[in-house]
Amino acid sequence: MSREEVLQGAERRIREHRTAEASLRFVDKAGKPLAGVTAEVRLVRHEFKLGANAFRIGAIEDAALQRGYYERFAAALNYATLPFYWGGYEPQPGQTQEARLDVMAAWCADNRITTKGHPLVWHEVFPKWAEAMPDPEVIALQERRVKEIVYRFQGRIDIWDVVNEATVSARFDNAVGRWMKAKGAAQCVADALRWADASNPKAVLLYNDFNVSPDFEKLVQALLDAKAPVKTIGIQSHMHKGTWPIERVWTVCDTYARFGLPLHFTEATVLSGELKKPEDNDWHRRRDDWHSTPAGERGQLEYGQQFYTTLFSHPAVEAVTWWDFSDHGSWQGAPAGLVRRDMTPKPLYDWLLDAFGTRWTTHAKVTADAAGAATLRCFLGDYEVHAKLPSGAELGGRFTLGRRGTRTIEVRLA
Repeated sequence: MSREEVLQGAERRIREHRTAEASLRFVDKAGKPLAGVTAEVRLVRHEFKLGANAFRIGAIEDAALQRGYYERFAAALNYATLPFYWGGYEPQPGQTQEARLDVMAAWCADNRITTKGHPLVWHEVFPKWAEAMPDPEVIALQERRVKEIVYRFQGRIDIWDVVNEATVSARFDNAVGRWMKAKGAAQCVADALRWADASNPKAVLLYNDFNVSPDFEKLVQALLDAKAPVKTIGIQSHMHKGTWPIERVWTVCDTYARFGLPLHFTEATVLSGELKKPEDNDWHRRRDDWHSTPAGERGQLEYGQQFYTTLFSHPAVEAVTWWDFSDHGSWQGAPAGLVRRDMTPKPLYDWLLDAFGTRWTTHAKVTADAAGAATLRCFLGDYEVHAKLPSGAELGGRFTLGRRGTRTIEVRLA
């Protein structure tokens, strides 16, 4: 589709794929229908995962900035990516950051934010202490690492980027790269997915890549042919060096949707400022002079709202993760955040609050019939209900409307 077709049809597709007609039946705590009850029904959490990496949880020394980070993140997002890079998570053999990640996951749980771990297997951020070890020992440690982490964090983190960027791993001269080169990416990724699945069969396991090319497509097909437990496809979309045309965003969605798996846009970056020398944009270099600008923020807003609208309207996409949430401590020092270094919101942040909190939400009143039943078309997600009986008594309840669940829902009020 052309850019115009993608954007002009977005609202229709959003209504088709992100809302459903729910048949609600209001009952008291004993299960008796509540005839004539008037209920206020309010969406409190979208089923669609709207997220960012949350690497700055507990990592900002300035208390006011840390508090601002927490408040802004929890107000806008329901999904957080937490860091499990091998070299960072285990800087010395056996000395892990498990306690720190426990704290991060607990903060997310307290704020009803779903967590994802990233990444378990990657050729980069490789631990320096493993560089001199024989490759078979390193891969054995990698297997143990995957199994232990997934097992220890189950219930707190049940979504994982299991393998990152295997289509290019063989280019790297370390144990992971050599393993991928010797066995082939498909076999290695399948092995890693099976390690994770053995520790938590209920976990959502992703293969994640930036290399949106036939190599990526062939790898996904090979994983499906091998019946590897890949549950979701992770697509990176870092746009430090230029934004994707909207028609390309749609085409990428269609290309990977044909595999029949949900899609997560796992690492989305749109800048709100430019380098004086574009050639200094080096993936592995951090800059301290790369600032957000008013003009850049207007451009980030204009493109970002089209990007989010396109992805929210595509039926295969289930999550979007922004990279990074804040310019404070951002990757490369880039002005990529939804909020600035001082935690004040950029225009795109405000747009997200309005779009998902006002425009694409449900807040309605319904009145039940004599059987306690009412019908309402609403966005998919978690709901709170405040009800008033004809007698004047007030009751409360909750329900969830999901894409794959039943459309007939009993709302128990108490």
